[in-house]
Amino acid sequence: MVKGVAKTIIFDLGKVLIPFDFSRGYRAMEKFCNYPAAEIPRRIASTDLVHRFETGLVEPREFVEQLSAILDLSVTYDQFCEIWSSIFLTHTLVPEGILEGLRRHYRLLVLSNTNAIHFAMVRESYASLLRHFDDFVLSYEVKAMKPAPAIYREAIARAQCRPEECFYTDDIAEYVEGARKEGIDAVQFVSGEQLERDLAARDIRWS
Repeated sequence: MVKGVAKTIIFDLGKVLIPFDFSRGYRAMEKFCNYPAAEIPRRIASTDLVHRFETGLVEPREFVEQLSAILDLSVTYDQFCEIWSSIFLTHTLVPEGILEGLRRHYRLLVLSNTNAIHFAMVRESYASLLRHFDDFVLSYEVKAMKPAPAIYREAIARAQCRPEECFYTDDIAEYVEGARKEGIDAVQFVSGEQLERDLAARDIRWS
């Protein structure tokens, strides 16, 4: 391993920086439709609607209309946004102190498969955490989702350095491998403690 070359540190968002639990949203949603919480993800997965939403091919209000039709859901747009964003938990997985320390030495990016509704809520609820980041590479804005090469290439461009000078962590092994194929030094996120070990092994400083 080549040590001491990192210039940009890139984080996945969900289940790396902040935890989420889709079942919370399904339980909230079942109160407004005729399907039990366990059936809702199966009905959603039978379409490509979420994929199109998270690649920016469907606007938020159109997404809500189409999903409401699929689930026979009876809610207002604002109610839906609240339910859709209830998946996020209040604590964070990476201590803010680490991000604050990293920011003093490196450029910080978020690289996330997400959508306009979720990210609006994240911006509002996690403003303190996100203020440490220089830029956000988001699937719905880039119109590509991990593990497609295009989204990693956009991250490299915004990192303002060579791929091998980027360090990336993601909880999904397939997305880590996608980053590695583009030349990025990437590891799978398991815990904050494991991340600290991976950073330290590369002489990446946060104190």
